Amino acid sequence: MGNLAFDFTGRTAIVTGAARGIGRELARHLHAAGADVYLVDRDADELATTAEEFGAHWIAADVTSSADAERVAATAVAETGRIDVLVNNAGVLRDGMLWKLTDDDWDTVLAVHAGGTFRFTRACVPQFRTQGYGRVVNVTSYSGLHGIIGQTNYSTAKAGIIGFTKTAARELARFGITVNAISPNAETRMIASIPADKRAAMAADVPMGRFADPAEMCAAVAFLASEEAGYITGTVLPVDGGHSI
Repeated sequence: MGNLAFDFTGRTAIVTGAARGIGRELARHLHAAGADVYLVDRDADELATTAEEFGAHWIAADVTSSADAERVAATAVAETGRIDVLVNNAGVLRDGMLWKLTDDDWDTVLAVHAGGTFRFTRACVPQFRTQGYGRVVNVTSYSGLHGIIGQTNYSTAKAGIIGFTKTAARELARFGITVNAISPNAETRMIASIPADKRAAMAADVPMGRFADPAEMCAAVAFLASEEAGYITGTVLPVDGGHSI
């Protein structure tokens, strides 16, 4: 991993969608940098296995549930006395052409991505305000910035996260809370679910010619989540090998 650029000793971080992929690597990185990390996911078995790999906390929760979001935040505060970093990473795909999408395909994707980002941020804000300090890093997508055929639901949700990021940044800045987002382009289970020919075409369209390893997202998130990045808020940082140029 090399030298860690940012020290999170004494900080508490919550990472949603942390059982695998980008979320797992982000949680691992923040834990290695000294944070008390709470991994959140619906898949309790895989979540427990992941957390045990590097000794982090884990809480099985559904990001679409306000009660679960409040429970996670309350647990982190009860056990560590604080919340410093929230990474809203949980996601799901229900791809299909617009005229083939069902109501459930639409509602589920928006509830997980946009709804989960809202609910977990709302749950953490009271503690952030009490501390006069907080870092929120949301995960959006190239699809939310530019649109991708077959992903009207996903694109809408990810574009919504961008709007949420910018507005929440304006609302929360006076409390010492920053809200930023990354737009990743990493090889995850979501990418693996895309047909091989389409996936190859997508990789060929990236100037660097490949998808990133999920661990390559860590430096950007650690920077935005750090104390040092306190004057950066409301930004969307593409970490995509030049895909969004």
